[in-house]
Amino acid sequence: MQPLLLLLTFILLQGNEAGKIIGGREARPHSFPYMAFLLIQSSGGLTACGGFLVREDFVLTAGHCLGSSINVTLGAHNIQRRERTQQHITVLRAIRHPDYNHENFRNDIMLLQLRSRARRSGSVKPVALPQGSKKLQPGASCTVAGWGRVSQSRGTNVLQEVQLRVQVDQKCSSRFQFYDSQTQICVGNPRERKTAFRGDSGGPLVCNNVAQGIVSYGSINGSPPAVFTRIQSFMPWIKRTMRRLAP
Repeated sequence: MQPLLLLLTFILLQGNEAGKIIGGREARPHSFPYMAFLLIQSSGGLTACGGFLVREDFVLTAGHCLGSSINVTLGAHNIQRRERTQQHITVLRAIRHPDYNHENFRNDIMLLQLRSRARRSGSVKPVALPQGSKKLQPGASCTVAGWGRVSQSRGTNVLQEVQLRVQVDQKCSSRFQFYDSQTQICVGNPRERKTAFRGDSGGPLVCNNVAQGIVSYGSINGSPPAVFTRIQSFMPWIKRTMRRLAP
């Protein structure tokens, strides 16, 4: 199964829908040990998303990354290679937020319960989630990571990272009809060609070592800013769901 998975991954990343991080750079190998690569089977074929480990048995991602089956790769830098650090785990249960709306991407968040627990290592460990009620402020500098294209014509199989700045809500509410400041974050300076894009969906926005957002959607041409799901708004649902499904 593993060689097939890697082959499918390579084929997938050559397609137009693989998405990209724009204006970023190659990450130092395994410097984002919480990152997960999701290979998703659905009626429309294979797609890919990002995700991130929040507990040994749970990955958090975007609600629109749902499929009939999902394979999770942890501990990867180059997803085309069989790295000894990699762990391949299938998803036992995908729990999309009950109020997810596919037409406007509201409540675009999903928990994936893994079939077996991830083994912690230097390359695989969970990321912290928001605690308390302090809201992420405009101007905060955060990092997004993901696999995919680095331009419209050039792909990559290695993890990319990009530094992005949180924007005032008006930058997104003036551009996106359904932007909701209570449950979403506006990210990416419109004057800089740096952003996350389609194939990076589900990946985390990490600020001061805390996952604050999830890549949700943006402009069709990839120009910033983009919209991220605000994790803090969903912490009660996340905690309740993981507690209910505890082994």
